[in-house]
Amino acid sequence: MKVQHRRKSRSFVLPMAAGATAATLAIGGVLLFSREVRDAPEGRVDARQSAPAPARIECAESGRVAGSGSTAQQNAVKHWIKEYQRACPGVRIAYRPIGSGAGVAQFLRGATAFGGTDGALKPDDVEWSRKVCPGGRAIDLPMVGGPVAIGYNLPDVSDLVLDAPTLAKIYDSRITRWDDPAIRKLNPGAELPGSEIRAVHRSDESGTTQNLNAYLAEAAPREWPYAADKAWQARGGHSGNGSDGVVAEVKSTPGSLGYFELSFAEAGKIPTVRIDTGAAEPVEASPETASVGIAAAEVVGEGKDLSLKLDYGTSADGAYPIALVAYEIVCDRGNDPMTLPALKSFLSYTAGEEGQKLLPSIHYAPLPESVAVRVREIIRTLS
Repeated sequence: MKVQHRRKSRSFVLPMAAGATAATLAIGGVLLFSREVRDAPEGRVDARQSAPAPARIECAESGRVAGSGSTAQQNAVKHWIKEYQRACPGVRIAYRPIGSGAGVAQFLRGATAFGGTDGALKPDDVEWSRKVCPGGRAIDLPMVGGPVAIGYNLPDVSDLVLDAPTLAKIYDSRITRWDDPAIRKLNPGAELPGSEIRAVHRSDESGTTQNLNAYLAEAAPREWPYAADKAWQARGGHSGNGSDGVVAEVKSTPGSLGYFELSFAEAGKIPTVRIDTGAAEPVEASPETASVGIAAAEVVGEGKDLSLKLDYGTSADGAYPIALVAYEIVCDRGNDPMTLPALKSFLSYTAGEEGQKLLPSIHYAPLPESVAVRVREIIRTLS
C-alpha cells in the first residue's frame, strides 16, 4: 500500500475576537476562510485561555450537511461535529444514529449527503446508488475503527473469558446457563451463578451485528451457520433497538450479555468479556487491541472504494478479533454542489490528523495511517 505525504493545512481557524481580521482563501476549489486573533489588551483577562484551542481545520464558508446511519460510530461523530462546528461556525453538520441498514437506505434515497455503515456496501447497493450519484457511484470511505465489546451483567464476576464457539452457542440458545461446563472451563475459579443467560441482540439492521456475525462465522464455523448479514438470524434471545437499546437491556437486567461498540460499555460502566483467540493470553477489548487487528486489514474495494477485509480469525497476540470499521458512504461523483464544499471539509477533518488523534481518548481506534492517507486523497477528488 503506497503511502504519500499529507499536505499540511494552510487554514487555521480560531474563535473571532474583537479587532480580529478575517481573510478568505481557496484551496482545491473549496472556499475556505482563515481567522487571525489578536492578543487581548494588556491587563484584560482573556477567557479563551481557559478553553482548549479549536481544531485546525480547512473550513468551508457555509453549508448544511446531513448524515445518518451507524450507531457504533455515533459517539465519535458527536465529538467530530462538536469540534468541527466550534472551528467552523458557518457550517452545520447533523447526524442521526439510526443504524447502518437505515443509514444506507436513506443515502440511497438521496435523503442525506453521507451515510454511516459498519459494513461495506453490497453490489446491489452500489448499482442503485448510480441513481443518486449522477455520473458516479457510492463508495465506502473507512473513517473510524473500534472493538465490538461483549458486555455482561454479573455483579459477582469481575473478569469473564469466552471464546468464539462458546459465544456462538450462547447466541444460538444452545448454552443457556452461566455455570455451563464450557464457560466454567474458560473461567476456572470464577463464581459463576446457575442463573439463565439473557443474550441480547440488535432488533434493527446493524453493521455491528454484521461484524459479530462475520467473527462467529469465521472463528467458529461449525457452531455458527449464519451469514454475515446486518439482520439478526440466530434462534431465541432478547433484543434492543440500536446500541443504546442493547446497552439499556444489559445494564438493567442481571444475567444479561450483549454486544456494542466499546465506547458504549465505557459510558455505561459495563464490564466486558476477554476473548480467548488461541493467543498466549485472552484479549480484552480496547482501542489498542482493535488497532492491531485493523492494521492487518486488506483493501478489497475497487477504484475509489476503500472497503476493507478484516481477519476475524486472528490468533495474533494482543489482537482483538471482533473489530469493526465504520465507513462514510458518499458519491465519488454527482454530489450536491450546494453541500459538497462543506462535506469535503468535514470529512477531510475526520480523516485527518486532528480528527483521528482524538479517537483513543473516547475508546475508538484510529485508522492505520496508510489507509487514512488514501481516504484523504480520495476526499479531495469528490465532485
